[in-house]
Amino acid sequence: MAFTIPPLNTFTIKDIENFTGIKAHTIRIWEQRFQLFSARRKDTNHRIYDGEDLKALLRIAYLYHHGIKISRIAALSEEEQNKLSLQLAAEGSAAGLQVNELIAATLDYDYFRFERIFYSQVLHLGFEHCITKIIYPFLEKIGVLWLTGNVIPAQEHFCANIIRTKIMTAIDGQQMNQQATAHYLLFLPEGEFHEIPLLYVQYLLKKSGKLVTSFGANVPFDDLKTFTPVRPVTHMYTHLLTNVTKQAVTQFVVALAQQFPGVKILMSGPQVWQLTGPLPENVFVLKSLDELLAFN
Repeated sequence: MAFTIPPLNTFTIKDIENFTGIKAHTIRIWEQRFQLFSARRKDTNHRIYDGEDLKALLRIAYLYHHGIKISRIAALSEEEQNKLSLQLAAEGSAAGLQVNELIAATLDYDYFRFERIFYSQVLHLGFEHCITKIIYPFLEKIGVLWLTGNVIPAQEHFCANIIRTKIMTAIDGQQMNQQATAHYLLFLPEGEFHEIPLLYVQYLLKKSGKLVTSFGANVPFDDLKTFTPVRPVTHMYTHLLTNVTKQAVTQFVVALAQQFPGVKILMSGPQVWQLTGPLPENVFVLKSLDELLAFN
């Protein structure tokens, strides 16, 4: 089963609801009352949205979920919405200075500056705290910068590749426990390319003495089916960050659970956290790294 990201040029109002966490009924009211955006209509008269609509709605949702009233958001220009989003992101960072320094290095494509800041924080905090206290807030803020049009994909790729390389080096520095009874298979499904959280989990599991195999990002479902008969696994782990509909995530979870009924399937990330209702017995949603490391 392919788990793919829907094309970025067409979204239904239900897709927008799932992406933003704001009910379709509320979105319709906002359209009518505040004229924040104007959805186009298909021949069937259903609302459709494009990539720019999604970006605008995600920015509005970001402000709304941070306690800003919609009436205030509606009174702001796009530039003012962007400024407020960046302000909120900065206030949420406990290590704002270092995060801002990394952002400046990213915007300038300054590899040496970025690396110097990274290593200084590793020396100051240790590798793991550097990732969780500096790099994760940095990546969150980069996401807001993309949302507000202040970062382009090339800059995202620039910083992500540096971070990916550092974590992979740390993974190589850990010795694999060949006698481990627990074997973890790590992967990201088709359409999911945000590999940094997966790499960090691989580092933590390997360091804690687990036997770990990682397939990386954008893995076809059939690749998992061909691996497990040859190398049995006790656990699978995946992390979903990319915006997809709740229905697509649910279908993926059910298919994974049915295909591997004897495997404990661990899932994390904001797109998994949106799931409601009962999950298959062998599926476990984790909301922190501590939960992952404590899991048996």
